[in-house]
Amino acid sequence: MQYMEESIRDRLVRWAEKYNDPAFFEEDPIIFPRHFAEGMDDGIAGKVSGNGYSLADVEIAGIIAAHLAWGRRSMIVRDCAKAFDEMQWRPYDYVMNGEYRDENTSLHRTVKWSEFAAICSRLKDIYSSRDSIESLSASQIRTMVFGQKDDPKAPNKKINMMRRWMVRNDGKVDLGVWKHSDPKDLLIPLDVHVYEMAASLGLTSRKQKDLTTVREITDAFRDIFPDDPCKGDFALFGYGLYRRDAQ
Repeated sequence: MQYMEESIRDRLVRWAEKYNDPAFFEEDPIIFPRHFAEGMDDGIAGKVSGNGYSLADVEIAGIIAAHLAWGRRSMIVRDCAKAFDEMQWRPYDYVMNGEYRDENTSLHRTVKWSEFAAICSRLKDIYSSRDSIESLSASQIRTMVFGQKDDPKAPNKKINMMRRWMVRNDGKVDLGVWKHSDPKDLLIPLDVHVYEMAASLGLTSRKQKDLTTVREITDAFRDIFPDDPCKGDFALFGYGLYRRDAQ
């Protein structure tokens, strides 16, 4: 990253190393797919709980947690727990059973239980013909799982975040349960907050918060972390804390 001051580059590396640590993510939506990943028959990070969860349990938990991941983290965690309580902590069984809580009342902010039910219904269709959604593209997850219109310019923040959880496999925060995907191909999850931090660091000069900007920011981190550009997501998390503490 030739245009970046070396001091900023060094800070990003330091922040990425420091904040890629589960201690900073104990109240974060990733704790929900992690719960099921640690209970898989083969576990993660050498942990096996004997709960017999499947990869589909982890994927469904990732989809639901990512979908609710906006707003204050404490509220996200609270409302994710409500969703998994409804599922009796058996996401795959709940989805395949086909009887969903379908109400026009709020699950999380503007997300209603009826939206949750629609996602579950679409997942049931998907898992009726496959064991995993790993092979689905971001565009397919957008349309087939979340029921949104195809949009080639969309940043797909929640999808890219969920894919980061599933693919990165350094044994720290992320889960690494998708074994046929390469961290090199991941994209930075972009929302307004991440965009503002990336722009202030000079990682992008674009005004649009679209897929092109996502790729530009990801490429900037690829110069620092060639095989793992989404490690830069932890650097932006650290930069956010740095800015907050500096105020």
